Amino acid sequence: MSENLRISPAPHISRKHSTKTIMLDVLIGLAPASAAAVYHFRQHAVILILTCILASAAVEYICCKLMKRENSLGDLSAVVTGLILALSLPPKLPVIYAVIGSIFAVGVCKMAFGGLGCNIFNPAMGARAFLTVSFGMAMASWQLPAQMNPDIPDLGPQTEITAQKGSSEKEEDVKIDAVTQATPLSWVKQAVKTRNAEKASEIISSNWPNSQLKYALTGNIGGSLGETNALALLAGGIYLLIRRTITWHIPAAVLGSAFIFAEIGYLIDKSAFANPLVHMVSGGMLICAFFIATDPVSSPITRAGTVVFGCGVGLIIVLIRLFGTYPEGVMFAILIMNAFTPLIDRILPAKPIGGIPDGK
Repeated sequence: MSENLRISPAPHISRKHSTKTIMLDVLIGLAPASAAAVYHFRQHAVILILTCILASAAVEYICCKLMKRENSLGDLSAVVTGLILALSLPPKLPVIYAVIGSIFAVGVCKMAFGGLGCNIFNPAMGARAFLTVSFGMAMASWQLPAQMNPDIPDLGPQTEITAQKGSSEKEEDVKIDAVTQATPLSWVKQAVKTRNAEKASEIISSNWPNSQLKYALTGNIGGSLGETNALALLAGGIYLLIRRTITWHIPAAVLGSAFIFAEIGYLIDKSAFANPLVHMVSGGMLICAFFIATDPVSSPITRAGTVVFGCGVGLIIVLIRLFGTYPEGVMFAILIMNAFTPLIDRILPAKPIGGIPDGK
């Protein structure tokens, strides 16, 4: 026989999920959030999404050529990385930064470690963190959907943020600061500093017709491309659960731990800490819980390990949101817990099928 067969250790279990089908499910799950981003932010969303996807695919193709490997674009992992990165970016971010982020995500965070299955850190979040620390002003400039889509009614005074600047500052600086603070998480951050959480808690305390919760659920609120529409993210997450592409353990652990820790702060001092529901519907909490933290490569293997991992992510997100320098903590929480994944797998190892406990 001239055919070479590859033998792997038992057990030999057949699964209907291949890498390509998993990535395709993730793309389908992200479709509602992507469509919502295009609706709310129009051509800005289209440009960023296409740029990140094409740049990520191009970098992976070039890396495969340089490493003399078979082209791996068919597994769609580069497309998923590009889309998640795009959905984590501000709507008016210059295209050059999106290209730089895509190069860093695939070239540094993925291919430099050996490619898919070998990377330690989530590529999209690694790139998001790199862009944040390198181009802070550009990454912190937000605009409301109503400012970019004339079909969406302006939210009016409910979302206006008064920039507290000294009289010696230039007027342009005040305008920039007002834009960068037009997000719910900025209200949360400011509430801790000023001990006035009333503004942040308005998101869930107003009457429904004018409620900020309605805007947070439907996307008519400031934020990154893919994190403003909570309903779209929930729909995509439920799809992944139904398809069994992901399990409930990490999403439940992330959302549950974040809610509990935010609730503890809220009970201790309601004047400084916003209602925990604000954390649930704001920022990257939902896209993190269903699409980022569930990355099978950079998360633990066992169910117990995934619960520990998810709880750590939720805790760090809330701590950074309340006490950190940045208003959002998703990317740092993911990267920190990615670094702990090998330790978690060591402490909570998978039991081999058919294995016999020690001493028996």
